[in-house]
Amino acid sequence: MSLAEEVLDRAVQLRQSGQRFVVATVVRVEPPTSARPGDKALVTPDGKLWGWIGGSCSEALVRREALIALGDGQPRLVTIAPEEAPEHRPGVVSHMSTCPSAGSLDVFIDPQLPRARLLVAGNTPAAQTLVRLGATMGFTTVAVHPGAITADFPEADHVINSLDLSVAPPDGNTWCVVATMGHYDEDAIQALLAYKTPYIGLIASRRRAATVLAILADRATNGLDRVRRAADSAVGGSQEEIALATLAEIVTERRLSHTAAAGLLPEVAVDPVCGMQVEVDGAIHTWQRGDITDFFCSAGCLDAFKVREGQSLRS
Repeated sequence: MSLAEEVLDRAVQLRQSGQRFVVATVVRVEPPTSARPGDKALVTPDGKLWGWIGGSCSEALVRREALIALGDGQPRLVTIAPEEAPEHRPGVVSHMSTCPSAGSLDVFIDPQLPRARLLVAGNTPAAQTLVRLGATMGFTTVAVHPGAITADFPEADHVINSLDLSVAPPDGNTWCVVATMGHYDEDAIQALLAYKTPYIGLIASRRRAATVLAILADRATNGLDRVRRAADSAVGGSQEEIALATLAEIVTERRLSHTAAAGLLPEVAVDPVCGMQVEVDGAIHTWQRGDITDFFCSAGCLDAFKVREGQSLRS
């Protein structure tokens, strides 16, 4: 089995486990380069790269662009070449390389983000609308209502007929809405608070929401700070309109959470000889000048810097 095939097998494992990652594929090269078309690598949110997409001149750039793609969810073509791109092209990110080989390559960055789940408790018009709109927006939809049958929610991917959510446990990629409209609001919220989810929204008036939270506080329920009034800024409207506003709120917050989850980009320094960006963490070629540390992309740049500094010192 080739390394590229192993990369794809590992990608399947990551997808099945619900993890976020990027598939980076070399699609074009102009020799000399150590990469070949079809070479692949995976990049995970912690910045680890597994596979092969070229040497040090391309690896750091690909890793950085992959982490950015995990944040915005957008694929892109990364061009690494010794000359600057003549013009901006949509969807293309160009980096100038000063690698001694003077080769160039194009790498396609493809972020793989698991489908988010939208869990809706209730069998009200708002709940039905949320399930329907959630499916349209690409969510895996889970309808929760005691005694429900599949036919009650024809557009839901899963139907749970009780408040025992262990059959499909909510997780960090599950966005939850309680749209029970006074029917078992408190019990539904308590069931959801047992799980770590990014969003628990209650569709209710401000007065009703305050009453629900007060009842739960009397029950000594933990984690009430995680519960919010869904679409709090929405003004009036029908249940269907409130459902739409709630889903818009979830989509917005999910986008923001992607950016935050991508983590901090690796710290980089500029090679003082060639101008390339060098990742500080784990850098091999460095030179200490008093309190200043210089970072280099290669031994060649480090040697050139030593010669240059030696000449300047003698002058």
